[in-house]
Amino acid sequence: MAATRTRAQRAARRRSRRLARVENDLTDAQWAALVAAWGGCAYCGATDRPLQRDCVLPISRGGRYTVANVVPACGSCNMSKCNAEVTGWLRRKRLDEGLFLSTLARIQAELTSE
Repeated sequence: MAATRTRAQRAARRRSRRLARVENDLTDAQWAALVAAWGGCAYCGATDRPLQRDCVLPISRGGRYTVANVVPACGSCNMSKCNAEVTGWLRRKRLDEGLFLSTLARIQAELTSE
């Protein structure tokens, strides 16, 4: 049990260091706009659950919390995706990769042009 806590603490410290090294500039207003634009989970479309901020390119792979890299995700999709590459994960889950990518591009264009 102590080894588990230690491992979790080390992982939390690594995550904190990765986040501190990059600029994470997603504001609360941008997050609200993302949630409104997607209308639910960006991956499965669920609207009946709380949404979490999920990085399309995971932080562990160099991603950061910005309007261009964050989508709303239900807890189930967020935990399942973990730090996987998004298109490979969508294929494995048999979710509509093309719809996700086209919607992502459209929403990013709308929100970054403001």
